[in-house]
Amino acid sequence: MNYKLTKNERLHSEKLIKELFNKGSSFFLHPFKVLVLDLPVEDNGTVQVLFSVSKKKIKKAVNRNFIKRRMKEAYRLNKNQLQNISANNKLIGLIYVSAEVDTFQNIQKRVLKVIDRINSITDKQNPLP
Repeated sequence: MNYKLTKNERLHSEKLIKELFNKGSSFFLHPFKVLVLDLPVEDNGTVQVLFSVSKKKIKKAVNRNFIKRRMKEAYRLNKNQLQNISANNKLIGLIYVSAEVDTFQNIQKRVLKVIDRINSITDKQNPLP
């Protein structure tokens, strides 16, 4: 298992970020708003993820960066549970919308629930033959 979160796994393309926000489907799982978009790709599919914390909710940059580090770590440790990505290039946006700084354990539990929900959405869209 690869536990790294490399640059090509992070969503940083402005074009793809706009496409994710415009065309992606979303759901809310406190403290995250999650955006998901499947893009067809010719070769092996990859997952790219975006981490965001609202400046309106969390005023101090130190706390915003702290939450983003916790989100990245929780995702990095559990990203291997994402399934059915070989056919599509998946874009995921995790937006933290709570006004409080949460503990790593709570963030990790929520990230696991987000991954489970994404897997169930993917299973519904691509049933096994």
